[in-house]
Amino acid sequence: MAETIKVDIPHKLGRASARARIDEGFGRLRQEMLGGMVKFEDTWDGDHLDFKARVMGQTVTGRLDVMDEAVHVEVDLPMMLAALADKIKGKLRKQGQILLEKK
Repeated sequence: MAETIKVDIPHKLGRASARARIDEGFGRLRQEMLGGMVKFEDTWDGDHLDFKARVMGQTVTGRLDVMDEAVHVEVDLPMMLAALADKIKGKLRKQGQILLEKK
């Protein structure tokens, strides 16, 4: 069965700085995947981001909302990846915290 994971990542950057860091992070992700087996799309609407990744016949969709003190992320995992939901959630939380650490 497919599963949606939800993660809230706190930050102290303010909304604009957090959004800029996320946009930069997704930009690096797109560059790393160019020419690879993963097709990645993302679209911003204000402080809301919709994204989709396709690899080996599987599609992962998600969305995130940047708020003043946190980023809320939801990722819809297909059935084949749902068994890894806890591991993916932990990795998402960890990488998100690293990206949003105040420098």
